[in-house]
Formats: sequence, structure tokens, C-alpha cells
Amino acid sequence: MSTSDRINGLISENDIMVFMKGTPAMPRCGFSGAVVQILNTLGVPYATLDVLEDPFVREGIKEFTNWPTIPQVFVKGEFIGGCDIVREMAQKGELQALFSEKGIAPRAA
Repeated sequence: MSTSDRINGLISENDIMVFMKGTPAMPRCGFSGAVVQILNTLGVPYATLDVLEDPFVREGIKEFTNWPTIPQVFVKGEFIGGCDIVREMAQKGELQALFSEKGIAPRAA
């Protein structure tokens, strides 16, 4: 399976997919940690892949989106952006609206 096929699979299998450095429990960069914190605060389910554990995906995701930095966030197959964009969207309420529009509900408390 090509790296591109693998990335496509992860994006299509998960409503919210985050390609990040580290894991949600142990982010290995501040930007990845910030994205996880925003998603956790909003209470939405998401999947992650640690690009530091997979050099093919680490480089492949940058080519896939033509976006140079990690983390990268996808919602329902659509590339949203990185930390700054996710943070800005959350502050304006746009991220919550996008999740609602795409039928992604917060987890039950």
C-alpha cells in the first residue's frame, strides 16, 4: 500500500483525523498539544497518527496536502489546516459550527 493510499484510508475512516507529533496523552510539540487540547475541550471524538513513528507518513502528509507543517487536521475527509487555523476557527466558533454541520457531535459526558 502506498503512503498516499494509507493517508487516504486514515482520512476516510475517521471523521476527525489528526496527523501530529506524539500522542494525545504525550504530544511531542506544542502545536500538536494545542490542537489536541482544543479537540478535547470541544469533546469531539478524533483519531491521531504520530508522524514521528512513521517517516513515510511524516513526509507524505506534507506532499499530500501541500502544507509544510505538522499537525494537520482533517474533518470528514477535508483538510482544515494546522494549529493556528484550528485555534482561530475554535475562537470564532467556526470549528464548532463545522463539526455540527458535518454531523460530528461531542461525546456524551
